[in-house]
Amino acid sequence: MAKFQGTVKKNDLEGGFWELEADDGEHYQLRGAGNDLCVEGQRVQIDGAIAKDAMGIGMSGPYLDVKSWKAL
Repeated sequence: MAKFQGTVKKNDLEGGFWELEADDGEHYQLRGAGNDLCVEGQRVQIDGAIAKDAMGIGMSGPYLDVKSWKAL
């Protein structure tokens, strides 16, 4: 499991999904995120893992399976 830090964003592409815009410029589609995490503009640190075998229609970046998170 790894730590990812950045800002939560709503992406309206293909019906909409939530993503993390990481501090290093990468984008990750959030998977397994609860309503408390999905707040536009919220700065967070996420413990999770990149789902290397998953594909989605969002095309914004790989899926990030959220295990836990905290607001910064």
